[in-house]
Amino acid sequence: MGHREDLLEGAKRCLLEKGFLGTTARDVVRESGTNLASIGYHYGSKDALLAQAYVELVEGVSTAFDAPAGEQDPTADGSLARFERSWENVIRTFAENAPTWRLGLEVMVHADRLPGVREHLARASGQARSGLVAMFLGGPEPQPADPLATTAGGFYSTLLQGLMVQWFFDPDTTPTAAELTEGLRRVMTAARDA
Repeated sequence: MGHREDLLEGAKRCLLEKGFLGTTARDVVRESGTNLASIGYHYGSKDALLAQAYVELVEGVSTAFDAPAGEQDPTADGSLARFERSWENVIRTFAENAPTWRLGLEVMVHADRLPGVREHLARASGQARSGLVAMFLGGPEPQPADPLATTAGGFYSTLLQGLMVQWFFDPDTTPTAAELTEGLRRVMTAARDA
C-alpha cells in the first residue's frame, strides 16, 4: 500500500475508535505510519480524508443491506415484501456495525463543528439516495439529480436516519421491518381512501 491507502485505512481505524471530533491529524499519521504532509498532498485536508474514510465505511455497511451472498432476492421490485426484507437487512446492520452508524449520528449532531466533513458528505448524500432507490425499488441506481432519487431516495433516507436514531436511543421499542411495512400499508390505504 502507498501513503494514500495507508492514510485512508488509518483514518478508518481512528474514526471507529475516536470519532470525528476526537480524531486529530496526528492520530491518523500515527495510526497510518505516514507523515502530516501526506494528508495535504493526497486529500487536501484532514476533513476531506476523514469524510472519504467515513464514506468507505458506510459503503462497507451498505453491502450488508443486500441479500446474503449467493442468495437471490425473490421479492418483486418495489413490492411491500421487498420493502420489508430491505428493512430487515438494514436493521440487522445497526447492531453489527454500530460504530459506523454512531459516526453518522456524530456528524448529524455536530455538523456545525465539522463544516469540512459536512460539505464532503453532503455531496455524497445524492449517491446514497440513489443507492437506496435501487435497493427498495429495484433496477439500476438513478442519477443523483433524477427526480426519483430526490423524492423516493429522500423518503428512504429520511426513514433510515429516523430509524437509526430511534434504534440507538431505544432498540427495544424501535419499529421492526414488519411494523414499518404495516405502517406503510396503512398510510397508502389512508391516502387511497382520502
